[in-house]
Amino acid sequence: QVQLVESGGGLVQPGGSLRLSCAASKLTFSSSAMAWFRQAPGKEREFVAFIRWNYSTDYADSVKGRFTISRDSAKNTVYLQMNSLKPEDTAAYYCAAGLYASKRVDDFGSWGQGTQVTVSS
Repeated sequence: QVQLVESGGGLVQPGGSLRLSCAASKLTFSSSAMAWFRQAPGKEREFVAFIRWNYSTDYADSVKGRFTISRDSAKNTVYLQMNSLKPEDTAAYYCAAGLYASKRVDDFGSWGQGTQVTVSS
């Protein structure tokens, strides 16, 4: 069974930065598409970013230019560097793994437990 464990969330002031990590095990990491989604209270889970096996990436319009997704195949870990954070970025952030890159929640079969990011002064 695939295991994904997120870390790095916390409380940060507007304009600040955080780096989320997702450690993966029991999957063929090098050939898997990895993604980050987020879910704010009372809202549906939404796409943030994905990275393919060949390191190509895509982002939600709301985070383009501020967030960067990356992966380290030697460590089986995917990262989300978040800069210029805004209060509207406040959400639980989830790591996901799948066979191919997608912006749809339903296309990912493996999920982490989530890590909370709160942007507030």
